[in-house]
Amino acid sequence: MDWFLEPFQQQFMVRAMIAGMIVGGLCAMIGVFVVQRGLAFIGDGLAHAAFGGIALGLLLGVAVDRATWVALPFTVAVALGIAYVLRRGNMRGDAATGVFFAVSFALGVLFLGLRPTSAPPVNVETVLFGSILAISPHDLVVVGAVAVLTVGLLLATWTRLAYATFDPELAALSGVRVAALDYMLLALTAVVIVIAVKTVGIALVSSFVVIPAATARPLGRTLARVALIAVALGVAGAALGLVLSYHLNVASGATIILTLGTMFCLSLIVRRH
Repeated sequence: MDWFLEPFQQQFMVRAMIAGMIVGGLCAMIGVFVVQRGLAFIGDGLAHAAFGGIALGLLLGVAVDRATWVALPFTVAVALGIAYVLRRGNMRGDAATGVFFAVSFALGVLFLGLRPTSAPPVNVETVLFGSILAISPHDLVVVGAVAVLTVGLLLATWTRLAYATFDPELAALSGVRVAALDYMLLALTAVVIVIAVKTVGIALVSSFVVIPAATARPLGRTLARVALIAVALGVAGAALGLVLSYHLNVASGATIILTLGTMFCLSLIVRRH
């Protein structure tokens, strides 16, 4: 117990733990629907779209710790664009995501290159791999607000969203507004991913969405049970990974993802026996 509690004698670790557990749970909850719809690649695509939005904010002169406010509408717009292409039915989900992924990331590189030489230097490594230990009280408030919004919307639409996920054609015939739910889900995914970028970075955030949901999927017979297991795994993985990174003195974001990956491997072993 002392080994686990020792890191939390420092305030920055307390903030990191709270943010990590909230983001881990949110990403896992969103991931349940994303994975069930065969859109696991969407997390990676929107994370790279967030990079384009952050780079745009830096080009406009916004400080790097506030650039997520520019990345938020940018990434939501990309998510809605992907949803529109998918609704038209002319392209598979992975292909549509790949196109937006590549264009958004290329725009990010272009925006960074267009910054004037007099602009403050940017630590690209922090953007790519996150800085959960640098979470400020203001960031914590934003994470909490996004959590309330996301959980509220998902609970309010849970039954219809589940129906539209498993049988969209029948749901539409039953009067469910499937298109609106699709747009809402991808917009929420974009918002959660932009917030999560602050913790584990662009390069790793898709794992936060996919791994807990993929681990929980075979363990639950209902969507609600799968979601509960996924959220528990996301929260536990973030907490344990953060404590391990503190004691091992290694990158926090990467350790969290490796912890989630270990849980996935253990679930495979348990299911085989």
